[in-house]
Amino acid sequence: MDSTNHSDKMKEIAVVILNWNGKDLLNTFLPDLLQHSGRAKIYVIDNASTDNSVAFLQTHFPQVTIIQNKKNTGYAGGYNIGLQQVKEPIYCLINSDVLVSDGWLNPVLDLFGKQPEIGIIQPKILDYKRKDYFEYAGAGGGFIDAFGFPYCRGRIFDVIEKDEGQYDDTLPVFWASGACLFVRKNIFEHLGGFDEAFFAHQEEIDFCWRAYLQNIQVYYCGSSTVYHVGGATLSNSSPKKTFLNFRNSLLMLYKNRPQKGKFLTIFIRLCLDGIAGIRFLLLGQPKHCWAIVRSHFAFYGLIGQSKVSRNDRKYYTVRSIVWEYFVRRKRNYHQIKSP
Repeated sequence: MDSTNHSDKMKEIAVVILNWNGKDLLNTFLPDLLQHSGRAKIYVIDNASTDNSVAFLQTHFPQVTIIQNKKNTGYAGGYNIGLQQVKEPIYCLINSDVLVSDGWLNPVLDLFGKQPEIGIIQPKILDYKRKDYFEYAGAGGGFIDAFGFPYCRGRIFDVIEKDEGQYDDTLPVFWASGACLFVRKNIFEHLGGFDEAFFAHQEEIDFCWRAYLQNIQVYYCGSSTVYHVGGATLSNSSPKKTFLNFRNSLLMLYKNRPQKGKFLTIFIRLCLDGIAGIRFLLLGQPKHCWAIVRSHFAFYGLIGQSKVSRNDRKYYTVRSIVWEYFVRRKRNYHQIKSP
């Protein structure tokens, strides 16, 4: 079921929020999004919310087009289903807890227009609560190491850099954050959307990895800025988030890494996860340790269901971000080997 607004005119871009019980967030952040997104048509895909989100939108934001999914299929499935009804040539997939800035769309649309080889773009993502710092989920563009651990320009593990203009550039990155991800409609469809086995967390890294394997460029655009609250659905301290992050990281590594040396890499990764589990125990967080154990068994159950890529493309520039961070004590992106 869907309800549309009164304008059928095709816009340059569709800004699409996936909502699940986020009425309060929509009330907080939608007004600024509408004010600063004149070049866009605004959609909310509702993932079977139970908090009266749809009725709230219909009453208070009638200019927003609502797409209603029949059940909550997570970030991956929710977007895959809902975007089938969106016709604009460019999508911006944006979390409901993101504050946009004046003119935020212009640099991204200009970049898409000038460089047709670019399929995916991420803006600069700063922390809504500390606006002069980068935000955990994406920061200044993402990369992964040989073992599938993600890190960002501006964020390595839990160390967040202050924004001092060091990432005001525009350049290729390995992955773009799902908190605010721009993608051409034809690219999204060509790649088959997100892998719904992920449900939520790191599906955007898998998506960008699959794009990379088909020579589709992923870019960071530092002249566009948004502010992300983060943790609005699952906080960083949630054992469920730990479970999804560890399971999904293993799954994307299994799916996309070159075949040569794959199982040795995965074995080393499993050992590193074991060390992470022990660390959680020492920190008095047994639920997170158990989440890692469960993530491994869940990963084994998904192996036979996943399509595996056949490729030999190198995907990392830093072999082990764990080594750089915990052993060599490098806390800043500029201290490690840059791409």
